[in-house]
Amino acid sequence: MTRIVPFVVILVLTACSRNTPAAASSEQVAPTPSEAQAAAPAVPEVTPAAPVPAQLPEIVARVNGEAISKADLETAVSQLEARAGQPVPPEQRDRVIRGVLDELIGYRLLRFETAARKIVVPEAEIDARIGEIRAQFPSEEAFSQTLGARGMTLAGLRTQAREGMQIDTLLRTAITATPVTPEQVTAFYNENPGEFQQPERVRASHILIGVPEGADPVAKQQALAKAMEVLKEVKAGGDFAALAKQHSTDQGSAPNGGDLGFFERGQMVGPFEQAAFALAPAQTSDLVESPFGYHIIKVAEKETSRTIPIAEVRPQIQQFLEGQSREQQTQAFVGSLRAKGKVEVFI
Repeated sequence: MTRIVPFVVILVLTACSRNTPAAASSEQVAPTPSEAQAAAPAVPEVTPAAPVPAQLPEIVARVNGEAISKADLETAVSQLEARAGQPVPPEQRDRVIRGVLDELIGYRLLRFETAARKIVVPEAEIDARIGEIRAQFPSEEAFSQTLGARGMTLAGLRTQAREGMQIDTLLRTAITATPVTPEQVTAFYNENPGEFQQPERVRASHILIGVPEGADPVAKQQALAKAMEVLKEVKAGGDFAALAKQHSTDQGSAPNGGDLGFFERGQMVGPFEQAAFALAPAQTSDLVESPFGYHIIKVAEKETSRTIPIAEVRPQIQQFLEGQSREQQTQAFVGSLRAKGKVEVFI
């Protein structure tokens, strides 16, 4: 489909984003190079990018008579910035805005085509999709808060879910999958050696006794005392996973026995990272203080830097190449809709 992620997908990403207290607030747990390749085709460059007016008109484009407003465009750009974790650099403004507008035009062309072909999605399937989204949130309150924060109602979410599912159905019928051969996978691996370098990493679990930001000395002392009690249980041979489930205030990892999975240097806050990489497998730390509170860390595995062998990443490469092919075919299909439709751009 188009690369501008609909609100339905952004909502799921918001719910599923991994942001444990151990991780620095400005950093995300990064995938391996192969995962990054498979997961996210880049936003296409518009070359050359014609200058975009500093003040956008209220209507920036029309697709088959339907307006794309300034607000529509600005919302889509804001969503893109939220996913990137930073604002659009001024020198890239023209390229990004025109790229986003192109994607909004494509989305509307696809939506018009679903209407022309009378594509209908059963209400039960839409109900199931909304249920899947809801299930990604820890509570109904969190789900509702995310909707409100993004200026969305449940009815609006349902409409977007319906449109997205209709477009998915359209593309499944309009696009023929192109098989990816083993030779193509091997060629991609050999031509992109830098993408398959994995730095040193460690897999660890932790028990966090959290200290709220701005806590007074009494609260800090109480948290320290509790952390020391839990550490005593760990050192006495207590089940680390069970103690994490019972005591850890990191709700992202506690249900999994404190397991944080693998991480590389630079992905965790400094004191936590230093302690984790200094431990040997099966070794447990003493108390480690970070801005989030007091951690007890247990290392499960350590891996030295290496080149990931092709056998490990062949499925991901194949998935990426298949996605590339689908993306190219989708763009060609949208181009054909644009050629036969009426598209007016006012910037």
